[in-house]
Amino acid sequence: MGNPAHLRLVGETVAADDESQELNLVFAALSDPVRREILDRLDGHDLLVSEVAAYFSISLQAISRHIQVLVRAGLVTQTRTGRISRCRLDAGPIYGAAVWLNRYSRYWQAQFDLLAVSLDEIARENSAKAGKPGRAKRAQLTGGRRPKQAKKPRKERSPWPPIKW
Repeated sequence: MGNPAHLRLVGETVAADDESQELNLVFAALSDPVRREILDRLDGHDLLVSEVAAYFSISLQAISRHIQVLVRAGLVTQTRTGRISRCRLDAGPIYGAAVWLNRYSRYWQAQFDLLAVSLDEIARENSAKAGKPGRAKRAQLTGGRRPKQAKKPRKERSPWPPIKW
């Protein structure tokens, strides 16, 4: 009898297809918000399935199914003592997912670099306008109220239309 697909012997190398399958299981497990919350609850704690379920408004059976998905992905290990099942977070597969995501960091790093350049340009423009206070600065100086402006004198208007010569 061979090992189940989600288990392997310590020191055993993983083929590329197996690694891809493991990665698929991890991302599928992380795709559900309930399972991500379960992982958050298990972070630093070993909990019974019933203790995990106490945090949620869904049935114990539904929580057990979510935990089984996490176990198949290798993100949770379960130890059973009779009918009691204790769960523990295993963050190893998350590291593999992070490594995979990091391969694509050059794409979003370019966007961060562009954002930094844009923010620098905005800061330079704002420092050039430092002599003329902007709305935020004006509001700060006046306590949020608009300063009263002197009224301009009104021109007297003639009741007669203008004459064209």
